[in-house]
Amino acid sequence: MPIDAESISKAVKKVRESKKKKKFKQSIDLAISLKDIDTSKPESKINLEVVLPHPGPKPVKICAFAYGDTAIRAKQAGVDRVVERDEIEKLGADKKMAKKLANGYDFFIARSDLMSLIGKNLGPVLGPRGKMPAPVSPTGDLKPIIERTRRLAKVKVSRLPTAGVRVGTEDMKDEEIADNIRTVIEALTGKLERGERNIKSIYLKTTMGPPVKL
Repeated sequence: MPIDAESISKAVKKVRESKKKKKFKQSIDLAISLKDIDTSKPESKINLEVVLPHPGPKPVKICAFAYGDTAIRAKQAGVDRVVERDEIEKLGADKKMAKKLANGYDFFIARSDLMSLIGKNLGPVLGPRGKMPAPVSPTGDLKPIIERTRRLAKVKVSRLPTAGVRVGTEDMKDEEIADNIRTVIEALTGKLERGERNIKSIYLKTTMGPPVKL
């Protein structure tokens, strides 16, 4: 189902039509349904990270697994939390705290030499959520990595042939949201065997508003 720029722009304008004000900043999300794919097959599952051209004002929360100088530089680069090496096994032994950590952050990064330790202790919690950390060099510049991570949106298709993706917030400009929508759709169709023909429907909505079909 081809999605043209005009259809996207009209949908963005229409989701703003609700005059009822909310006491919080609403997200703007895509709800994508797929067809003619068998999600029981591993090759049909999708766990895609898309770099949005316009990051939203609603912050993406990032946690870093690090120690020593890498932990210091991660904090300086602006991560929301640093988990030190000696905390990893403790979290692995406390499933409640491990789940709280996994659910509390959007993305994780880790010193490359900690990946095996993380996999052993936290893999069962982070893996199913698609949140295994991206490895980083212990001596590399973390600032551009953090800045790129804050622009990421996740497109995940697992058990059901559907995906929900946040593409912005209501205080962003229409053209910024439209650019993000196009970027997500193009990235997803590039991963589908039949491209746009595997897309059944796409809806756009605010957190509390009615869905608008693209």
